[in-house]
Amino acid sequence: MFPTSTSPASRQLVCNVGHARARTIASALGPAAASISRHHVSHSILMVGRINGVGRTYATRLIHSSTNRPKPTDHLTINNASSLPATGGSQSSEMPKTPGPSPLAVLPLTNVLRSWMTTTVSSSPFLLPPSLAVMSVLAHTTNPVLNPDRNPLLRAFLKKTFYAQFCAGENPAEVRQTIDSLKQIGFSGVILGYAREVVLTDSETKDLASCAAEGGAAAEECIRTEINPWAEGTMETVRLASPGDFVALKFTGAGRQALYSLSKQLPPSEALGSAIDGICNLAAERGVRLLFDAEQNALQPGIDDWTLDYMRRYNKSNAVVYGTYQAYLKSTPATLSKHLAIAASEGFTLGVKLVRGAYLGADPRYLICDTKADTDGQYDGIAEALLRKTWSGPLQPPVPQSGSAEKETTNFPDVGVVLATHNRESVLKGKALLDSGVAKLGYEQVAFAQLQGMADEVSCELVAGPHETPKEMEMAAEKESEKGSEKGSEMVNKPQVYKYLVWGSTGECMKYLLRRAYENRDAVQRTRSGREAMGREVRRRVKGLFGVSS
Repeated sequence: MFPTSTSPASRQLVCNVGHARARTIASALGPAAASISRHHVSHSILMVGRINGVGRTYATRLIHSSTNRPKPTDHLTINNASSLPATGGSQSSEMPKTPGPSPLAVLPLTNVLRSWMTTTVSSSPFLLPPSLAVMSVLAHTTNPVLNPDRNPLLRAFLKKTFYAQFCAGENPAEVRQTIDSLKQIGFSGVILGYAREVVLTDSETKDLASCAAEGGAAAEECIRTEINPWAEGTMETVRLASPGDFVALKFTGAGRQALYSLSKQLPPSEALGSAIDGICNLAAERGVRLLFDAEQNALQPGIDDWTLDYMRRYNKSNAVVYGTYQAYLKSTPATLSKHLAIAASEGFTLGVKLVRGAYLGADPRYLICDTKADTDGQYDGIAEALLRKTWSGPLQPPVPQSGSAEKETTNFPDVGVVLATHNRESVLKGKALLDSGVAKLGYEQVAFAQLQGMADEVSCELVAGPHETPKEMEMAAEKESEKGSEKGSEMVNKPQVYKYLVWGSTGECMKYLLRRAYENRDAVQRTRSGREAMGREVRRRVKGLFGVSS
């Protein structure tokens, strides 16, 4: 897939902006790498790259696109989960035919109509390409007429449509109002991120080492213009979050010093380390949890080192810091197993945010599972092992360093888990494990998360319930039977459901919105399912106005 003349390091240090094709990257990693083009930093350095003219193709992304659903598998055994749908073939766009109100009934009508419009555009082969072209121009323009922050008419249109669909607000008051509205719907809270992006010139990205030299003029400039703004924005985000919420951050959002240290697998600089400590201390004081995002493969070893270090310091009794593990990487089971063993040995709680993967257009293809079914199987297997708190499936205790083939007797550590996925089947499997009593973790230790404005039908199905566990439902039914009552049991168990969204001005959020648009394009079947679900909900409400039964 790559020319043999390209160095492995340069092939790996590629970041993806909205699944754009990759250009050349990583001049800091050696002479074999060509110059880095313009980079955008949104809590990450988002490098648009193409390696020696060889780009990723749309067909490659389709390997893990939502259009390819897994075939039936038997790797995941779920006791007392008879309500689970079959997983063979394509995921059906139909919601289950269960009695009671539609799960989407919890959403305000404006949300339903806006989601219907957005998914209609995103799933249309005629409407989406021109929409992407327009959004790309708006995200990267230097023309003030096309800048939403300078053009009030453009800002008003975007803010009422795409911005409102995916973002929290432009200022603290709007953010708090959005968070409150989500909690009133029934969501447990939010995962909040800061959308502001730092733009680096070619010359700045070519000379990362000078910025890392502490005490020099370049280093002081990096601290003043990159680290400090990143720290201030993230601290404000922590203040906007409520106890129990999450705040997402990417280390590379701190700029060149972070990028250099991570690429060399070095500890953070003194200024950056102090900034991260301040963020972690404030989060711990406020009862807010931190999600350290995964990034492209070349930086991930450094991110893992930093994440484990902060877990050691802040996860003594419960998880404050969470690392992100991408199930589409073949190495993830071994990496996570190693981190679990370290947590068990050193006595801290491992925070795990499990995702399928975000850098398919950037990470080398050979590192990624061969098919989407493999990724789905790996995701569900890891999730089951975590919820059961047992070494099973993909997660196995490490082999002793002595070289013996016999596995170590390693206890499973305390864990906090965020199942971040738009895949309904994975969500239902996780919920079934928690409801059945098989899982050793409870709902208070597990969060389900989806992006705001995406997979709302999945999120609302969790929120709407019912939430009774099978055992409790059986006991309640027996009690009511003895009384001769037909009344059902009260809801006694509730999934913790979170929505991920960013805040910032309309202009600052444009690159984030562009990435969401590309993600919807690549997840064609999921987007169609969302459109059909919203369409059914609109029709249900229209029928209700005329007294027609749904």
